[in-house]
Amino acid sequence: MLNQLIAKSLPIVPKAIVRQVSNRYIAGETIQEAVQTVQKLNKAGAVGTIDVLGEFVSSCTQAEQETVMSSNVLEAIRQHDLKSGLSVKLTSLGLDIDDEFCYNNVRGIVAKAQEIKRFVRLDMENSPYTTKTIDIYRRLRSEGLTNTDVVIQAYMRRSEDDIRSLAKDGASVRLCKGIYIEPEDIAFRGREEVQDNYKRLLRLLFDQNMYVGIATHDDVLLDFAQEEIAKRGLSNDRYEFQMLLGVREQKRDALVKAGHKMRIYVPFGHDWYGYSVRRLKENPEVAGHIFKAMFTGGR
Repeated sequence: MLNQLIAKSLPIVPKAIVRQVSNRYIAGETIQEAVQTVQKLNKAGAVGTIDVLGEFVSSCTQAEQETVMSSNVLEAIRQHDLKSGLSVKLTSLGLDIDDEFCYNNVRGIVAKAQEIKRFVRLDMENSPYTTKTIDIYRRLRSEGLTNTDVVIQAYMRRSEDDIRSLAKDGASVRLCKGIYIEPEDIAFRGREEVQDNYKRLLRLLFDQNMYVGIATHDDVLLDFAQEEIAKRGLSNDRYEFQMLLGVREQKRDALVKAGHKMRIYVPFGHDWYGYSVRRLKENPEVAGHIFKAMFTGGR
């Protein structure tokens, strides 16, 4: 309970303290730091997906800068032959400015990634962008850019219908719980009902023979996923587990040792604060470390 109260108080915690505690969750501010982080993950048997931090961009200039940065990340992935893809948020590429402007930006990124045989994941944001994100994904595929997929959030009530629709496109899907605050009429709110829907959706994804990124740190869901995989006799070319950088590293390593594919989300960039606060609110036990850091100088 104390940790949850701390998590809710994060906006008044000095940024310097948040930065100290969140360093393990962010690769750094530069592409080179992201490269070095992915190289370490590759050596440990995991692959990466690099994400340039930034979202809800409101100017064309800023969106163009974010587009160039994503292109630079792809070039770094190619130069260093990293086992990594790229994740992008469409609002960082101009979705709040103009749909066509955003599409042209993301299309350029995905086309470059296809040239170097790399993958781009379209991250899912909050509910105003769900349909738009899926529409952009479908438009990319219609133009022959198949090296991309979308994220489905288990707390959204529409997700089962989205999966059934995406199955017809031969899509692969990243399945996560979802972290944005949504109205109860469109999203499940309780912990157990979100877990239950995640299980239903994972079964459906397997039933539809879709490749799935099992994105969770929840032991209930990790255990369920492993049981389903074993029961169905699935080979590891049908799925992968996905975790955030710096979270549950012992569990991550155990899954890799057990022969499962593992992908780690590697965020970097100057816009670290918003990401850090969301991650820490999502993991109240981690927020407790901030409370300790305020009185120990971060030691």
